[in-house]
Amino acid sequence: MAVQDNHSSQASRRLKRLRKFSRLLDSSIPLPGGYRIGIDGFLGLIPGVGDIAGGLASSYIIIEAAQLGASTTTLLRMVFNVLLESLVGVIPFLGDVFDFIWKANDKNFALLEKQLQATKLNRSQNSSPERRLQKTAVILIVLLLLGLLSLAYVSFVILRYLIGLAAGAA
Repeated sequence: MAVQDNHSSQASRRLKRLRKFSRLLDSSIPLPGGYRIGIDGFLGLIPGVGDIAGGLASSYIIIEAAQLGASTTTLLRMVFNVLLESLVGVIPFLGDVFDFIWKANDKNFALLEKQLQATKLNRSQNSSPERRLQKTAVILIVLLLLGLLSLAYVSFVILRYLIGLAAGAA
């Protein structure tokens, strides 16, 4: 029984940490009218690396969710939220606005919390630690590939711009 209580308190501490991190990224700064934004939107404003940094920060919540025993379905939904935010985020201006509105991290924390409440942290319904590690590795690889794709896109846009400048100067 003591092992179960220790696991439960550890999971509770992890959830509190994830909730704080999610809020920091998506809703830590109050605006007039009751709307809230977070630092993830500001990261997205940094050309080239902002969306990659935001995607990597968001991947922490997904990795923790996998370690807490989130189902594959929940993890895939979480990856979709981050991928959508990251892919739209590379579009100038529209992507920056989308970063402030979409709030993938808040959505992902809500998905995790909903699943954990539904299963009451019942470890028998979750997969083995090895399976969760495999899920985490796959998700991390997907997020890293997304980062590389974003970097390639930004590099292409910059190269196209520089070629346009060179052609205009000639």
